[in-house]
Amino acid sequence: MNEEDTEQMGLYLQQLGFQPTKELHAAHVILLNTCSVRKKPEDKAFSMLGELASLKKQRPEVVIGVCGCMAQIRADEIRRRATHVDFVVGTAHIETIPGLVEEALQKRQFQKRLDLPERKGAVVTNIPQRNVDRDTKLKAFVPIQYGCDKFCTFCIVPTTRGRERSRPTADILEEVTRLAQLGTREVTLLGQTVNSYGKNLAEGRVPFSQLLTQLAQVEGLERIRYTSPYPRDFRTDLIETIRDCPQVMEHVHMPLQSGSDDVLKSMKRLYSRDSFLDIIRELREKIPQVGITTDIIVGFPGETDEQFEETLDMVRRVEFDGAYMFIYSTRPGTPAADMEQVPAAIKKDRMNRLVALQGEITLAKNEACVGQEFEVLCEGPSPKNPERLQGYSREFRMMHFTGPAELRGKLVTVKATKAHPWGCSCDLV
Repeated sequence: MNEEDTEQMGLYLQQLGFQPTKELHAAHVILLNTCSVRKKPEDKAFSMLGELASLKKQRPEVVIGVCGCMAQIRADEIRRRATHVDFVVGTAHIETIPGLVEEALQKRQFQKRLDLPERKGAVVTNIPQRNVDRDTKLKAFVPIQYGCDKFCTFCIVPTTRGRERSRPTADILEEVTRLAQLGTREVTLLGQTVNSYGKNLAEGRVPFSQLLTQLAQVEGLERIRYTSPYPRDFRTDLIETIRDCPQVMEHVHMPLQSGSDDVLKSMKRLYSRDSFLDIIRELREKIPQVGITTDIIVGFPGETDEQFEETLDMVRRVEFDGAYMFIYSTRPGTPAADMEQVPAAIKKDRMNRLVALQGEITLAKNEACVGQEFEVLCEGPSPKNPERLQGYSREFRMMHFTGPAELRGKLVTVKATKAHPWGCSCDLV
């Protein structure tokens, strides 16, 4: 989501006549887009602001803005600790950046109250147009929904991004059509709980499965992905759309967070172990080749040894293809911040055990792929080994293979020959 916001900011600046530069010291405008989902990115942001202070001293004409989730909830602190910053703008006001930049270029510091939109009657229509101004991308992010209504006790997103709002279906179809005309072959639809899309649109409720079906009709678009769905809202109509629609990839990123019903309740996650397993069971019955990945939080406040063992048990039962695993990070202002915290040493030990278990499962899943053929969208040379090409299978498994550079942007068939923790080495078929 932050990558997509950053791209919107860049498009707005390009409309003012600016062009991107890879050299920080050559920039006339520097926007620091921030994240607050954990403490570490906030610490990194303040560290970066410290580095920018010396740059501002050397070149006072440089415009520095702080944007994103951290700007939304810590604006006053940012202004106090980083007086060299020209403006602070939150997640709901990206469209004001051009005006803020122009104001700052005229040497007037701009202070703005950061309000978030409410959910009622709200739709998102004011993002910049994606046309010839946008560099052609083989794969692109497309936001379909902003904000969240779930209010999990560990999560700062409703505070930083506001209540759930959907974009009109016509706007999404128009953007994806434009992208496909420019050469984009795969889009990833973005939303905090993407499968609850379309509940409060003026056009009437549009189920997420229906949006996927409409997007699959876009000429030139070959692949559709999305992140992240919410387990409670993952229903049969969506599973059948994944099964029946060739453009929708057979990959589901289903956040588990914890395998303990008591911890899930404390997190205010609106599902249980059994209901989660029911979804996994139906997915694999109807789509046997489906790839399933997840998010897991270790050391949530109050988590006992027995409850952590329940998480390990769920990981063994489900056998996820991969997982993003995190040590719980306290977010001030969330209910979980006031709960009894798990000691850091215990959290670290649990994290190590979980990573080791999931690593064994992921490698075993990749080993089971050896000898099988997979469709891959070739993305070009691997950054780590430029002599090899790379791309993801439909199930979201990274594949490396040898072939001509002209294959970039094409769908190819590869045969897995060797398994790795990160994916598979393959031969081009």
